[in-house]
Amino acid sequence: MAYSASPIIDHFAGPIGQARLSLEDVFATRVSEFCHAGHSIFWEGDVASDTFRVSEGVLRLYRILPDGRRAITGFAFPGDVLGLAFHDRYFYTAEAVTTVRLRRFPHGRLQALAADCPHLHYEILQVIANELGAAQEQMVLLGQKSAEERVASFLLMNGLRVAKDRSAPIVFDLPMTRLDMADYLGLTIETVCRAVTKLRQAGLVSLEGRHKVFLHKPDELARFAGQDDSGCPGMIKVTHQASWPRHAMANLNDELEPAASRTCDHSH
Repeated sequence: MAYSASPIIDHFAGPIGQARLSLEDVFATRVSEFCHAGHSIFWEGDVASDTFRVSEGVLRLYRILPDGRRAITGFAFPGDVLGLAFHDRYFYTAEAVTTVRLRRFPHGRLQALAADCPHLHYEILQVIANELGAAQEQMVLLGQKSAEERVASFLLMNGLRVAKDRSAPIVFDLPMTRLDMADYLGLTIETVCRAVTKLRQAGLVSLEGRHKVFLHKPDELARFAGQDDSGCPGMIKVTHQASWPRHAMANLNDELEPAASRTCDHSH
């Protein structure tokens, strides 16, 4: 992904201009860049020269294990900032699930601004703290929850990005493939499909086409996923599943995305 030609933010200089400087202010000075699905904005091990803010689209964040397997550590959505916690190298690859629009800012320049702006420094710490919280939640997801609970948690997490109210049905588009879900949840595609089938048969979810998801009973789905009544993830409850029906799994497998590429388009 080539560097964008962006103006130097000299107007941020001085205590007055930096008093309430925010991440939104910083990235607003940069041009938009577009990255097509299947292409990467940076690769694991690359020099961490830039920080990125996603404006549109979804990115998958993953690492490649020594045996060649892919482990997805998270997804980036509009408003998310990538690269704040890095020092010398990127820890993971950031690859577009859909066409992505984003803005970049030099990592060193951002650190220098934050050193002189307490508000910006605090906001950066908040982003890093949220990343740590998400990492802890994934540890609970992978270490304590059953396959069905993991899938239910994943669907609910994505549904609540478009609807904060769990008391009513939620409809949303899920751009990730079943392979993405499997690599994020630490499952096989077959196990993900079986779990989705069980949730469908229980009347909790339904699917339309490749990507549209209906959560018919979000509150009940949350309880099944092991979340408490306040919606706090990570509160594990014992769920009895002996009565769940076992039928042949639906054919839900998606095709793999095209091979990743480094090339992205840029526009003003």
